[in-house]
Amino acid sequence: MGKIQTNLRLLAICFFISLSCIGQIEDTSKKLGKVSKLFRTSKILPVQMEYSNRDLKKLTNDSTYIHINLTYRDADTLGTLPLRVRARGNFRRKNCYFSPVKMRIKKDDAKKTLFKGNKELKLVLPCLKEKNANDDVIKELLAYKLYEVVSPYHFKTRLLDFTLSESKGKKIDEHRIKAFFIEDMAELEDRFGGKTMKRNVHPLQQDSLNSIRNAFFQYMIGNTDFSTGYQHNQKLLFLNGFSIPIPYDFDMSGLCDTSYSVVSQIDGLELPLESVTDRLYRGFKRSDAIMFSIRDEFLQNQPNMIAILEDHKNHFENPDEYEKSQKYILGFFNILADPDKFKSEILDNRRDN
Repeated sequence: MGKIQTNLRLLAICFFISLSCIGQIEDTSKKLGKVSKLFRTSKILPVQMEYSNRDLKKLTNDSTYIHINLTYRDADTLGTLPLRVRARGNFRRKNCYFSPVKMRIKKDDAKKTLFKGNKELKLVLPCLKEKNANDDVIKELLAYKLYEVVSPYHFKTRLLDFTLSESKGKKIDEHRIKAFFIEDMAELEDRFGGKTMKRNVHPLQQDSLNSIRNAFFQYMIGNTDFSTGYQHNQKLLFLNGFSIPIPYDFDMSGLCDTSYSVVSQIDGLELPLESVTDRLYRGFKRSDAIMFSIRDEFLQNQPNMIAILEDHKNHFENPDEYEKSQKYILGFFNILADPDKFKSEILDNRRDN
């Protein structure tokens, strides 16, 4: 009997500690700052720019930008905004026709415009000029939208009808494509009152709840192209003594399943996956109690996530791509709901290092 009472006391202590940890982080999320006007709606924003993809890649780097104008239509307002832009993203810059773009905006230029409060933005474009290019953009956007359900600590996004007028000598090619904006980390810092961490932090030293939420999310979308320890496709927000991972860049995930996707390499070694659509849990060892708690969170949020997929159905040009995306996410929830699969696919694959 004494042993049973001791075990019950330990369980009660663990439960209390878990609730205390949840309270510390979750209370912070109730004190959010304002989201900038640009990201307060999911309405598609028409945007137009004019530049050469070749010049963008050739003439810009981390510190060198070129000057262009952005034209946008917000309701009945047609606006023009001067920008400085550069190409970003190592892989896409080398392998894609359209390079992702980093934008810088002067505070005075943004005043009295839709872009007020945004000093920097990321612009995500399709990689290649191919059949399902626009659907690839929608699928990556979906990953960001799904993470909004997973954690309050996420990047805001805005879908665009994007027109690029590209000069090629005397000829101008006009590309009409889907794209989206991602808010800058500085805006996320202001919203929560936190700071970006420059140094690396081992995942086991990061906030346990948000670290596991991130790991479950990455498994859900079939993404292995990330490292929370080395901040690869992750940022770390330091808030109230906690390090919180903020993921981004999901084009190599199984959910996106782009034509150029490849299985990620870790320290030069390929993971034991035949395809990017194969899932592999990359989270670190945490207690079973916390793992089951996050599992229950995801299962409870399944209707919300499926609703997000359905809300974006009309944005897909190819209905088969939507059906494939929905089936892929439902496959994740089937694993969570099956105790044997949850154990073999997730619990048994927790990492030691």
